[in-house]
Amino acid sequence: MDLISTTPALADACTRFAAQSFVTVDTEFMRETTYYPKLCLIQMAGPDGSGVLVDPLSPDLDLAPFFALMADEGVVKVFHSARQDLEIIWLLGGLLPQPFFDTQVAAMVCGYGDSVSYEQLVNDVAKAKIDKSSRFTDWSRRPLSDAQLTYALSDVTHLVKVYEVLAGQLLSTDRGEWLDEEMSVLTSPETYRADPSQAWRRLAGRMRKPREIAVLIEVAAWREREAQSRNVPRGRILKDEAVIDVASSAPRSVEALGRLRSIPAGFERSRTGTDILAAVERGFERDLADIALPERSRSRGGNGALVELLKVLLKAVCETEGVAPKIIATVDDLEAIADDDAADVPVLHGWRRALFGEKALALKAGRLALSAERGRVVVRELD
Repeated sequence: MDLISTTPALADACTRFAAQSFVTVDTEFMRETTYYPKLCLIQMAGPDGSGVLVDPLSPDLDLAPFFALMADEGVVKVFHSARQDLEIIWLLGGLLPQPFFDTQVAAMVCGYGDSVSYEQLVNDVAKAKIDKSSRFTDWSRRPLSDAQLTYALSDVTHLVKVYEVLAGQLLSTDRGEWLDEEMSVLTSPETYRADPSQAWRRLAGRMRKPREIAVLIEVAAWREREAQSRNVPRGRILKDEAVIDVASSAPRSVEALGRLRSIPAGFERSRTGTDILAAVERGFERDLADIALPERSRSRGGNGALVELLKVLLKAVCETEGVAPKIIATVDDLEAIADDDAADVPVLHGWRRALFGEKALALKAGRLALSAERGRVVVRELD
């Protein structure tokens, strides 16, 4: 099995796929030692199941024909759990595939469960088995074995059948528009822009003091910029635990920084230590009035029992409708509804409101009841 390693061969393959109604796509990459993912392999297949493997590590290959195919609005690009694949395409090609179809999202709409794995979906829909022996391959090493290439190609050849079945189910149930919101998030450039100024949000946790948040914003932003410029994982610069420790303790001297248990011995006197202290000072210079504190969990306000009832209602509705709960509402959404009938959350808009939101409000108002019959939860309207 050969890898496409030249630009003319890639152009020929992409020309063939451009004449089809859809193309299934997958990528293999490595990012254990880098900040940005390193693209190592591209797999594509057409409706007839014929597929190709592309070697982006080849020095004789220009990926321009591949990016042109991804931008071709006459061909649907089909992925499974596409977020990381799309991130790579965005980073290398400066574009996002259009039109686009994610079979994992479609599977949730069609009732296959939350975040269904590709292996399970292939088993259930395509009635095929995937050989998992090459799952943890180092895709950057060359040459790749026939077993590795066969495994990689099966990711897109099986995807053809999965797409056709799911697309048919969406058409028959008139649920195609349900995917639009999820797809719009995945195809938004903002989803893939790693803004250093927002890096603190994933670490904020239970921090509630404005000064802690101010320091966290600056230290996390410094670490993100360093990781990006050096193309190394964030933890190679400073581990999460240390970032949080610095934000909580706010050391303003070399000695204070050195006393933190999460800071390696001698680290405080390095250039990195100097950069950390400078970031702490920038945190102290911030206007605390401009600091947006993380919201506290709404369920702490005495609505915990109601939130639990809403979870039961959500599960019951989703079982009846054959759709995964995750695509309807999150726990945060349910907490918001418990707190406010007019909460601005997705589940109180559009098709989600019609499917579940109205029932949630009715339950909260006492117009809906939950009962058990033969081991199942039954939803009843009250007069």
